[in-house]
Amino acid sequence: MGEFNYEKECKSWNWSIPKKYNIGVDVVDKHADSKSRNKVALYWESAEDTSKKFTFWEMKNLTNKFGNVLKKLGFKKGDRFLIRLPNLPEFQVSFLGGVKIGAIPIPSSVMFRAHDIEYRINDSGATAVITTSRYVNEVNEITNKCPTLKHIIIVDEAYGDQLSYDELMKESSRNLEMEPTNRDDMAFFCYTSGTNGNPKGAVHLHRWVPGNDPSVLFWQHGKKNDILAHTGDLNWIFPLGNGFLYPWRWGFSTFIYDGRFDPDRWFELIEKYKITNLASVPTVYRMFVEVKDADKKYDLSSLRHCISAGEPLNPKIIKEWKRRFNLDIHDGIGMTEIMVYLSNIKGIKIKPGSCGKPQPGKICAIVDHDGNPVLQGEPGVLAVKRTDPGLFKEYWNKPDKTNESFKKGWFLTGNVLYQDDEGYFWFSDRDDDLIMANGNRISPFEVESTIISHPAVLECAVVASPDKIRGMIVKAFVILHDKNLASNELARDIQEYVKSVAASYKYPREIEFVEELPKTQSGKIKRKELRELEIRRNE
Repeated sequence: MGEFNYEKECKSWNWSIPKKYNIGVDVVDKHADSKSRNKVALYWESAEDTSKKFTFWEMKNLTNKFGNVLKKLGFKKGDRFLIRLPNLPEFQVSFLGGVKIGAIPIPSSVMFRAHDIEYRINDSGATAVITTSRYVNEVNEITNKCPTLKHIIIVDEAYGDQLSYDELMKESSRNLEMEPTNRDDMAFFCYTSGTNGNPKGAVHLHRWVPGNDPSVLFWQHGKKNDILAHTGDLNWIFPLGNGFLYPWRWGFSTFIYDGRFDPDRWFELIEKYKITNLASVPTVYRMFVEVKDADKKYDLSSLRHCISAGEPLNPKIIKEWKRRFNLDIHDGIGMTEIMVYLSNIKGIKIKPGSCGKPQPGKICAIVDHDGNPVLQGEPGVLAVKRTDPGLFKEYWNKPDKTNESFKKGWFLTGNVLYQDDEGYFWFSDRDDDLIMANGNRISPFEVESTIISHPAVLECAVVASPDKIRGMIVKAFVILHDKNLASNELARDIQEYVKSVAASYKYPREIEFVEELPKTQSGKIKRKELRELEIRRNE
């Protein structure tokens, strides 16, 4: 293939997505109908040490059967259903069985409470939920509040009016009459985390999978004989793409694990399955490097490429990972509406802490809130070209919110970045997280990056805190490597350290030592929750 040439790849990239296109056919059936039919698509293991593997041929048959299950229940093109499953193979089966008949799967976290599920079902008009006996209780709580909900499918033990997944599949044919779909037909939608107001359903089209080819080929660096693994749950869009759909489109094998994340356990899994490509989030990489002598204890020789997204990865972790495992972590930035499009790519220089450059085929810019370009080096809102095939179409039933997000042919991400003179993009913060203190605009991420470089600090979050004299001050919530070291003296030492490294006005005037930070499922710190906590404390 030769040495990677970034400029050449960008110039020669050409989107070639056929008009008639279906995700299910592309990621499973085409391999099942080829010489790759017996290649393993999915390796799966659970916390209980149960393991299974599925070939592309087996996945074609299973997804066809589930497509017929939905048809028998009366599903037609455009009908929605909620997937409330942990990392089980039935997730992939139900998702692809749905898209094959033009139905719309809506992945959702098993951590959601009843009111979260109620909102998503009523907002989407979903007619079915597929879940397990362990996670059905929250669904049962809200069935009488969800008039569109007709069917609850249980993957294990079903009771009463619940439908048994196994029984439905047994009675179902593996020969499926496919729904003809186009690349611009709705395929699925994922709800945003909803930092401001109710979550919004970001509608993705069938073209979304090939529209993210640069992600799996260049950022994830997938190759024919690789085994790609993501440590996260498939109900989140990063694992859904890079841990499932993108690799399968190219016939790559994947691994998923059903169980609580444990770094030692995952090192064992990498060794056992000879995982080659690892995808995860900064929180997980921080936990990995805390495992003493992992580089000596485990055989990680199969691992050749690592990526991270969800929030910016601190350079400290990138350097430590390289020192310990002799591997780079290729950081990237993306969101529910547009998956990772800026990233560090193997073959170009990595600037630790940078989001990298646009992947081939991706057109990005830094603009103001009206969609006008800003001067190079000036901070602004990161924008993606509206014609990008990997970009969402709209927010479900929220035309006003959709219109607010598009300006002058750009999708405005809400992330504040700047671009240096070599074309690298640098994250500053979310537009709504910036702190105004003493007339200065302060990026929490910049302050966090400085604090975390202090040798005593493992992790931290920085927010605005009300102050009677100054209006707002910078406050840091800090997790230490050793919680027993927490003291006023250490707090002062961290403050002086920040003053010596960053502009003095950015230092945290208050530090609170904590044992954990509130986070989204994707590993992003819930700064809004901490800000609201500070407001309540200061009322």
